[in-house]
Amino acid sequence: MREKVILLASGGLDSTTMAFWLLQNKIDFIPVFINYGQHCADTELSTLKNVLPNEYKGKIEIIDVNGVYKYSRSRFIKKANLWEDNITADDLYIPYRNILILTLGASFAQSLNIDRLYSAFINSNHAKEIDCSKDFFLKMEDMLGEYGSVKMEMPFLEMSKFEVAKLGIELNAPIGKTFSCQASPYIPCGACPNCVDRLEALKNL
Repeated sequence: MREKVILLASGGLDSTTMAFWLLQNKIDFIPVFINYGQHCADTELSTLKNVLPNEYKGKIEIIDVNGVYKYSRSRFIKKANLWEDNITADDLYIPYRNILILTLGASFAQSLNIDRLYSAFINSNHAKEIDCSKDFFLKMEDMLGEYGSVKMEMPFLEMSKFEVAKLGIELNAPIGKTFSCQASPYIPCGACPNCVDRLEALKNL
């Protein structure tokens, strides 16, 4: 029986590529989707069910904490009218989002006696959040390992979005069907940091 790990999965390009990377490396995983109140949660979840490797599409675990940001004014939580509202990257900021996602994933893993948590975060040049940097992720990895039994694995941390997209193509991951927009809950806006990173990567391919 293969060892199981937890994969934080959102239906985006990075985590979809990681799912296929784990499959290639014969690492069994439980895909975990976290609903923290993002306006695109339904789109992300339906996308995730579409892009995961077939044998994992029915194994998604959902952690629902959608009330945590219910008073947030972030446009990642409260959807905007993209025809009328002038949205900037600062409008999409969500405090402690990645800390929340990683600690929830680690807590879920520990409750199942699973000691490895895989995340597809990369060191983005466009993200505004303070918890999106390589330095933050390394400190978070140390903290989870020191104060718990879960080791955080981030194989893509040193990679660019282009390199992850290229790997996705090589692994036959359906990266063209992924969704990771911050500003629109249905159709990628093409202008938010996530869309910019994704479009640049696909263009460079």
